[in-house]
Amino acid sequence: MQLYTIGFTKKSAEVFFTKMIEAGVKRVVDVRLNNVSQLAGFAKRNDLQYFLKKIASIDYVHLTDLAPTKKLLDEYKKHGGDWSVYEDGFMDLMRKRSVADRFRDFLLNGDCLLCSEELPEHCHRRLVVEYLMSKQIELRVRHIV
Repeated sequence: MQLYTIGFTKKSAEVFFTKMIEAGVKRVVDVRLNNVSQLAGFAKRNDLQYFLKKIASIDYVHLTDLAPTKKLLDEYKKHGGDWSVYEDGFMDLMRKRSVADRFRDFLLNGDCLLCSEELPEHCHRRLVVEYLMSKQIELRVRHIV
């Protein structure tokens, strides 16, 4: 199954939607904890859902079960936490939420995990993918940057 990931930060709407169309994304799976922030610009939940459908015929779903907890995110972002501690905490959260079992049949070929981080290296969307792959869910992954 082909799965994509993308972050919208430092991308114009034109670049963002063009990359999604060119990749062949079928559905955006929004894995942000907070998708209604004013800082999200064109990627604010209702606006994004509208633009995806109108511009690119891409479906949209928001899944907070694939997002970090507020506590975990705040510790890393607001308090200068260590990435390895965040990573361990997030992977533990995925185990506790039984993500592999619950989403094994939910994710579709052509889905794209969306978060705000520009690059996947320090983003939980990459961790979601790695967690699923560690549970023998066969994925071909392309991080759209």
